[in-house]
Amino acid sequence: MIYLNQKLKRVEIKEFEIENKVVFNYFNNQPSEDRNSKLIKAIYIGVLALMEDRIASFLSKTTNELGTELESLKMIFEMKKELFYKSTIKGALAEDDIAEFLNEFFLKKKIKDKALLTGNKAGYIPKNKTGDIICEVDGTSDLKIGIECKFDKSIKLGDIENNNIFIRKTDTAWSQLIETNANRNSKVSIIVFDISVVDISILKFCDNVGYIPEIGFVAIINSQAGDYTNLGIAYMLARDIATKSKTIELDKDLLAVLVNRIIKDINEIVKIKTLVQQNIDTNKEILKQIEKSILLAEFNQQYLKSFLESGTLTKKDLLDFYLGEDVKDKFKLVEKDIEKL
Repeated sequence: MIYLNQKLKRVEIKEFEIENKVVFNYFNNQPSEDRNSKLIKAIYIGVLALMEDRIASFLSKTTNELGTELESLKMIFEMKKELFYKSTIKGALAEDDIAEFLNEFFLKKKIKDKALLTGNKAGYIPKNKTGDIICEVDGTSDLKIGIECKFDKSIKLGDIENNNIFIRKTDTAWSQLIETNANRNSKVSIIVFDISVVDISILKFCDNVGYIPEIGFVAIINSQAGDYTNLGIAYMLARDIATKSKTIELDKDLLAVLVNRIIKDINEIVKIKTLVQQNIDTNKEILKQIEKSILLAEFNQQYLKSFLESGTLTKKDLLDFYLGEDVKDKFKLVEKDIEKL
């Protein structure tokens, strides 16, 4: 049945059939167009499970002790627990589970919303896949809530007051929420963390559900305990905002984001005084700091002017403002000139 193609490093399987109630029920609930990819994933997961000594030991111990159905259930639970911590697949498993929970949640709440996995499809930003799940409110694509799943302990909160755009770009809760809205054109966004793999900065901000005005929601779940309660709370709050919020002439919360950024950059200018008091070897650093401040002042003024004229910023504008890629690129050119002095 199985042939190993050594030249292509490929496993080739001839036509085969399997009679198993658990397997049949699983694939029977999958859309026909997804079954091939799910089969490949199932084989991959199964191989990883067989490579784990604890799983193999568990199976050998329970073969004669448990009934077939109970054994299957326990095997699935233990397998998911083992595989959760394998970074190569835990993200995909988390997205599937969260989408499944949300659709069941919608049925219980008797609302017509639909949770759809975006998979590897890019969104409105070219080559950008941020936003793992899109929830269509009342089943229509006209009003959406975007969800990003981050089972990654390296993701920090990243509030704009402490964001340094001159260092290497890293994903943060703030950036992912803004990026999800811009990339999936969603009204509100939610970022989901698991309690077992979450940075301390996120837990300091909230240990269940948190809200960042005009940015989005943070929800911390416990997937291993099957507890998605916080996601349900965050979703219903996000849904209320998406369906009931009204456009106003001047958004004070968004203005607060802009002003906080400007205050942060003014504090950067104050650092110049300390640098001036140092010896001449620091002159290059002083020049860099001055150039940074000038570029940031021009950059912030550009967005503040646009905001005051229109009363709002587009989702893409807010993402560009948060990341500051434009001013970062300009500073690189100035920095090279300073180093040549």
